[in-house]
Amino acid sequence: MSITLSSLILLPIWISMAQIQQGDPDEKEKTTALKDLLSRIDLDELMKKDEPPLDFPDTLEGFEYAFNEKGQLRHIKTGEPFVFNYREDLHRWNQKRYEALGERLSSLLCQIITKYVYELLEKDCNLKKISIPVDATESEPKSFIFMSEDALTNPQKLMVLIHGSGVVRAGQWARRLIINEDLDSGTQIPFIKRAMDEGYGVIVLNPNENYIEVEKPKIHVPSSSDSSDEPAEKRERKDKVSKETKKRRDFYEKYRNPQREKEMMQLYIRENGSPEEHAVYVWDHFIAQSAAENVFFVAHSYGGLAFVELMIQREADVKSKVTAVALTDSVHNVWHQEAGKTIREWMRENCCNWVSSSEPLDTSVESMLPDCPRVSAGLKTRALPVITAPAR
Repeated sequence: MSITLSSLILLPIWISMAQIQQGDPDEKEKTTALKDLLSRIDLDELMKKDEPPLDFPDTLEGFEYAFNEKGQLRHIKTGEPFVFNYREDLHRWNQKRYEALGERLSSLLCQIITKYVYELLEKDCNLKKISIPVDATESEPKSFIFMSEDALTNPQKLMVLIHGSGVVRAGQWARRLIINEDLDSGTQIPFIKRAMDEGYGVIVLNPNENYIEVEKPKIHVPSSSDSSDEPAEKRERKDKVSKETKKRRDFYEKYRNPQREKEMMQLYIRENGSPEEHAVYVWDHFIAQSAAENVFFVAHSYGGLAFVELMIQREADVKSKVTAVALTDSVHNVWHQEAGKTIREWMRENCCNWVSSSEPLDTSVESMLPDCPRVSAGLKTRALPVITAPAR
């Protein structure tokens, strides 16, 4: 078991305090003195001596990683996949490094990798980026979706893709697979290309882009002593204690979460403040307006729940346009979502949910819910969409 420098320094003080508190009450003055000593120790400096600085790059290149020609995330110099135990002797630093990459790759996967996927959607798949709400003012928060040129005009068929919850964004299925496997495994790009090759129009939803973050305005809150009749000396002493307390609290928060630098606030996007709202909005303003006689959905995980909610709110319209729905590990629940009998009957005929299972691909899997059939995805771990047969 490793003992940090800060622990060695502070341990005798803690022991002394415990012994004093168990002894003579007259020793309280010594306890106060020790507490005062602890309050003046610069824990930040002590912790810096224990571990390397928690200072991480802002780009994938800074981490010395990049995507190769096969779409795999690899180390620029060694060609190896991402390695967790970068410093075997410093577990907390390893964890923070992984969290940092994870955080960067949820922010960099919503910035760098996500930006990279967005570029592929536009350049390789020839999709258009469409801003929403469609009537948004210049100053209000906005999101976007991606569509093929013929998404609204294709008279035959339209494919709609909905990813799951979390940090993934339009064009992605799973961040983990993008990092550990490749872009084909973790993105929707193979689906989009296959669908377009077979004559489908395509719409890619972006259900997790529900708000933008802006720095929270700093509001000065006067202390309770500002308008009191207390003597100035007493007020100053109280203010000093309050500032010291805040300083320590801020320090511990910074140590616990070193990536958080500014206090942020969320501004939600009108009519797109949740995946469910987003699905309904895109249906009303795009899918319902499309010329396609047959609309097909592919929805993963929470995307399945969003589709069921869309059905509940637009049942007649969905039934009139949607031909089939492919779900993968969908987390929908027709009881909790209060889907009616007619919706459940339609789902039994028009939906199929491929779920994680050790059974061979397409083997029927028992379900507790009276909705769509469940079949094996041929995978013990999370089921994700995989193209294995020609699209309908």
